[in-house]
Order: sequence, then structure tokens, then C-alpha cells
Amino acid sequence: MGDGMGRRVREATAEAPPVPGSGGTFRRWTALAALAEEDLSLARLCEGHFDALAILDELDGPRPRPGEVWGVWAAKPDALTLDGGRVSGVKPYCSGAGLCTNALVTVGGDLYAVTPGTPVPGTWPATGMAASDSRDVRFDGVPARYVGPYVDRPGFHHGGAGVAAVWYGGARGVARRLVGASDPHARAHLGAVDVALHGALAVLREAAGEIDADPHDRKGTAETRALRVRAHVAAVAADVLDRVGRALGAGPLSHDAAHGRRVADLAVYLRQHHAERDLAALGARVDGRDW
Repeated sequence: MGDGMGRRVREATAEAPPVPGSGGTFRRWTALAALAEEDLSLARLCEGHFDALAILDELDGPRPRPGEVWGVWAAKPDALTLDGGRVSGVKPYCSGAGLCTNALVTVGGDLYAVTPGTPVPGTWPATGMAASDSRDVRFDGVPARYVGPYVDRPGFHHGGAGVAAVWYGGARGVARRLVGASDPHARAHLGAVDVALHGALAVLREAAGEIDADPHDRKGTAETRALRVRAHVAAVAADVLDRVGRALGAGPLSHDAAHGRRVADLAVYLRQHHAERDLAALGARVDGRDW
């Protein structure tokens, strides 16, 4: 990771947005979307830091210090073992592996606060999201402080819905390349993209309002809402990628480095949505009463 990205992350995380459910969830998501439109790797690193702060707030964990950059490294929950208050093993997909000063890691279904271990060279040979530095990290008996459950809390679903705001911002960044198109077919694609992005924004705004109205999920709707929001925005972002590519052809992908990087980054980031697996999980919860 270059010094420029690290510096930009520290600038962007100097002031945290409102935590989900505090009355400012949509402001939080619009801030994430703006970062994603600027650079999806930047947004990924900032989203991880802000998610960690929200988790620590929700679970009364340790209070982060100024200047710290936190990550949430939750992939492969069984990758780490705990022995005598220390974690060992190799954790994959650790965004900000060389940047984060602190991290929340999963061991089974629980979260522990740690100082990062050692990034494993050569474990993030990615094209899309390359600057997120999501290398594997090796832990060899690193002290770990128990924080609380990872999944079994309302904030898990609120945070999952918030990732969709990052996808939305990334799609918005890709779509900018179409604005001002003179070709009638490109304009038709731009019109369709405009409709899709406005729909995604409306879904995010409604979901944010629902979270603020029921932050502790007393209605039991948080998981269904998160699945719906993520599926909707992921579909919109995929449609934007397809339409912009069809409208503009190979030229911008071949000769506009910034646009090509945005497209590659978004294609990778969208795979955090688990496609039909997530749709099946949603389908299992649907009874049709709120259609």
C-alpha cells in the first residue's frame, strides 16, 4: 500500500460518521458512498475502521485512540485459535494488512481486539481492489481481548446494509463516465442507469430511517432488511457495470486508467454479496405480507 493511500485513510477517518441507529445512519452511508465514488479501496479501508468503531460502541469494547486505524477481519472464523488469551493462525482477507494499527478478528463466532500480526507476502495478487492490501495476516500467540459476539447482535445487520452504500458509491463513480454522452444508445443506457441509481438511493434512505427508528431491532426486521438492501444495490451496481461497458466499449477500459480501476474494483467488491446464496437466505424469510 502506498504512502498516499495511508495518508488519505488517516485523513478520512480523523472524524467518524454517526454510528448506525443513532439518528444519522443515512449521513453515515452518504459519507461512505462519497468515499467509494472517490476510490473503492479507500472506502473499503474506511468502512472497516468505521465498522470497528460502531462495533466497539455497541459492545462496550476498548475505546480507540486518536490516530489508530482499525480493521474488522472476519473471514474464515475458524482460521484462528485461542489459547490462554492469545490468538494464533493465518487470517485471510485482512484489508489494510499493512496499515491497520488495531483489528477486530473473529475466532469462531466471537470478536477479539488485537494488534495486527505479520502480513504474509504475496497473498493479495489482486487487480481489482489491489490498493485495499487485503493480504493474509499471520498471528503467533498475539494477545487478544474479548469484545463480544460478531453475528448475534443488531449492529451486524446494520453494518451489512451499510456495505451496500459503498457499492452504491462505487457504481456512481463508474456511471460518471457516461454523463454527457451524445450517442443515442449511450444516452439510453445513461437514462436506465439514472433510474437504477435513484432507486438504490431511495432504498438506502428508507433502510437508514428504519434502522434509526428501531436500532435495537425489537421488530426483528434487521436481517431481512439487510438482505433486501444488499441484494437490491448489488443488482443495481452490476447493471451499472454492464450498461456502462456496453455504452462505451473497450476504449475507456483500455485507455482511462482511473475508469478501468473503478470497474475492476467494483467487480471484486460486489462479490461480498453472495449472489444466489444470499437470495436463498432472503427467500427463506419471505412471507409476502409486507409487499
